[in-house]
Formats: sequence, structure tokens, C-alpha cells
Amino acid sequence: MNEFDLVKKFFEPMCLENPDVLQGIGDDGAVIKWLGSSSLVVATDTLVAGVHFPHDMEAAAIGYRSGAVNISDIAAMGAFPKYATLGLTIPGVDEQWLFQFSNGLNEVFSEFGCSLVGGDTTKGPLAVNLTLIGAAEGPCLKRCGCEDGDLVFVSGTLGDARGALELLDSNELNASGKYLRNRFEKPEARVRLGMSLLGHANACIDISDGLLADLKHLCDASEKAIVVDIDKLPISKSLLETFGYERALTYAATGGDDYELAFTVSPRNADHVLRVADWLEQKISIVGEVQEGSGVVFKEGQERRELLETSGYRHF
Repeated sequence: MNEFDLVKKFFEPMCLENPDVLQGIGDDGAVIKWLGSSSLVVATDTLVAGVHFPHDMEAAAIGYRSGAVNISDIAAMGAFPKYATLGLTIPGVDEQWLFQFSNGLNEVFSEFGCSLVGGDTTKGPLAVNLTLIGAAEGPCLKRCGCEDGDLVFVSGTLGDARGALELLDSNELNASGKYLRNRFEKPEARVRLGMSLLGHANACIDISDGLLADLKHLCDASEKAIVVDIDKLPISKSLLETFGYERALTYAATGGDDYELAFTVSPRNADHVLRVADWLEQKISIVGEVQEGSGVVFKEGQERRELLETSGYRHF
């Protein structure tokens, strides 16, 4: 049983029908009707040492990364982060570690004016749990809106964080290696881009488990298929220099932890989205198309491309 089956079997039945709940379990965040036409978006993430980050990762980086990956869920809904609660489990009280961790978390929260309003601390193996509450005007972005003929976009470059995992034990890194490690430790939550997509994109998700796995979530939610042109995947110069084309391509297609946005847009809205992204100075790339059917297919030219790593990250 994987994590998605687990949630569906044991917890989804607890999401009772409620006219104020516009989106329950099954998306990047829950959407709750608020005052007037506005909505609250609620997202929770837990990061565990040795699973989501190395045990010896610097405390400031753990704090920043913990905040950024949760804010990314808010961004994928087209919302803006407002409030957060923190559940922190630590082996003991290490004031220097806590000082650095809190500085890292505060750095990313300060970028968006997000306030930490409560939480809990307990003793045990290191784990960070954050709940973010965001706000959006009007209907939020969801996973279930893909339409036939939609263009599939992704932000930024893909595969960098996956490449960084190969370098975490390296004490001496060149410029490319340092760039990749920074992409893992300090992912950029695409909040402004997500907000700009409201009313223009049909579906959206953040890339946490890998492009293939996360596009499949869009397909499943929308009951559509997505065909990706693998040669159009945006790959950084640093990833190419470090791992070569074939390995970089596999990381871009299947690696996780980049926390970029993947979204679908009707062709009639594509020029507007491209102009807005240019105004935001945000790189976005068209990588595929939504079609009738199910699942995700990668193609290279006119040929289907099979990938070695196809499942994406799973907890169970």
C-alpha cells in the first residue's frame, strides 16, 4: 500500500460534505470558502531527518527548506502564504542548532510576510511539521482541470535537486555542484507565478515527487493523458556539466524536490501566460500537451521514450 492508497482508504472518508469546503483531500492543499469571494488554502508537510534531508544538513538549510516546500503547495493553488504553525520534534535542546534553524525558517517566511502563529515542540527523532494557511481571491488552481489540447508548462529548470542528492557527501564542490546543492537546500516557492495563473491556467501542481509522478496526478485527477516532449525539458547548465545529457535528462523527467510548478494552459491563454512570466522574470517552458486517454507518455521526436526511473518518490 503506497501513501496515496493509505490516505484514500483510511482518511479520505473523514472529509465530510461541507459547503464551505471547496477542495478537500487530494490536492496540494485544502480550499475553504472565506469572506466574499476569497478562499483560505491549508497545506501540511512533514520533513523527517534521513528521509527528506540528510541528518548532517545545516540547521539553517533545514529551516529554509522546510518552509519553502510547504509554501510551494500554497503557490500551486494560486494562493499567498499568510500564517503558519510549526510542530518541531528534536532529540534535545541545542540552542545553537535552534538559533540557526529558526533563522533559516524566518528567512523564507520573511520573503512572503508569513507569520508563525503557533505550534508544538516535543522530544524525539528530528522531524519538522508545518501547516501553512494561505489566501486567494476567487477560485483556486486545482489538479483536476486539464482539458484536451492544453499546453503543459513547467517553471524553472528540472532535475537539479535530484542531481544534488548525488553530491551531498562531497566536501569540495565546483561552481556547478554548489549551484545544484543550493537548489536542494533552498528551493524557490513560485508564489508570484502561481498567483498570476489564476483565471488563466486550467490545472496546476508543484513538482515534489518528480515530473512524471506529478503529471500523473494531474492526469488521474482530470481523467486525461499528457504527452511530454522529452527534448523540451528545461535543464540547467550545471546539471548538464555535472552529469552529462542522458543522466541529466532522466533526473529532469523523474527526479523530485525541485518544487517548480507544472501547469496546463489553453492555447488561447498561452501568450498571456508567457508575457506575464516574462514580466515576472520567471522562466517557463512548454513541454507537452494534454490529450484524451490516461497516464503520462514521454516522447523523443516521434518515438516513445522509456525511462529507467518511472515511479517517482513514494514513502511506502
